[in-house]
Amino acid sequence: MNAFEFRAPPRIVVQDGASERLGALLADLGARHALIVTDPFLSASGLIDAAVAGLEPAGIAVTIFDAVQADPPEASILAATEMARTGGVDAVVGLGGGSAMDTAKLAALLAASDQRLADIYGVDQARGPRLTLVQMPTTAGTGSEATPISIVTTADGQKKGVVSDWLYPDLAILDATLTLGLPPRATAMTGIDAMVHAVEAYTTRLKKNAVSDALAVRALGLLGQNIRRVVEDGSDLAARRAMLEGSLMAGMAFANAPVAAVHALAYPLGGLFHVPHGLSNALVFAEVAAFNLPAADRLYGELAPVLPDDLTGRRRDGEGFVQAIGALVAQMPVEQRLSQVGVTETDLDRLAEDAMKVTRLLVNNPREVTPTDARAIYRAVL
Repeated sequence: MNAFEFRAPPRIVVQDGASERLGALLADLGARHALIVTDPFLSASGLIDAAVAGLEPAGIAVTIFDAVQADPPEASILAATEMARTGGVDAVVGLGGGSAMDTAKLAALLAASDQRLADIYGVDQARGPRLTLVQMPTTAGTGSEATPISIVTTADGQKKGVVSDWLYPDLAILDATLTLGLPPRATAMTGIDAMVHAVEAYTTRLKKNAVSDALAVRALGLLGQNIRRVVEDGSDLAARRAMLEGSLMAGMAFANAPVAAVHALAYPLGGLFHVPHGLSNALVFAEVAAFNLPAADRLYGELAPVLPDDLTGRRRDGEGFVQAIGALVAQMPVEQRLSQVGVTETDLDRLAEDAMKVTRLLVNNPREVTPTDARAIYRAVL
């Protein structure tokens, strides 16, 4: 294994009810005025109320941006940035799923500098400084609280990434009680997303490393053993906690050992058809795993034992792993075919064309993907 560097948020708090300590935790970071970045549903549902209630007693003023959009478009991110810049805030808190956390990352960065969003797409194009950044996930899926990556939907429907160490938060707060109200479908989509992170980090071609490997294996075990439980019983706090910890570990893994073809093929589905990211991953996960089997057989065999026996058929090899992924996705309460989300045969060439533009991720795949391969994968799940 090659030499490597491993990076992660400097502080992570995992505690049921920790959201109620947000004020004190922000005060520890020297914050005096926080911008809470969330979405309309979470704001209206009252889920953020406990976190916000603790700010004033801690001497922290609060401003709320609750207009986060799914697969955040540039305009939404720039609106949050403007609120942070003109509101005099010194800290940004991402409270929600991946879209809220990705928006918070870029608002904290752009509000503290004169950089333009269009100029920082790609790897290490951004520069500091940024405002204090805290992340509080309400889903167990994206792992965005542990990554230096923010994904943006451009005006022409492309998914572009900003990758920079400046996007690691100063603090990640994992409170499993915030995930209790997540509906079964959303629980399934985000859980599959986290599993993809773990699998792709473990099989990545260019930056695979011992620390990410350990985290990916542990994450996949937690996620694979608990996802069906939380889908069936969303009130199971222990299972919710396991999923949240698994999502965190998977995020830490792929932040250092990047994801690959599943994500590359998922992005066009989100950009062109507005399919939620977790569902986009779920739709192509099993087929990409089968495609990668000739190159990833040994690695898949190492992952198979951490998945439930009823999914693998007790097989401890690559084929058993691929079988398990297909069986698990089939059991989830989500769409199973591209045709169910509006994709037709005439769309396949465009999807494959856009997927091949995601070279940042395709280079990590254990097996080379050609345009013909990408189209065949989409066709197989149409």
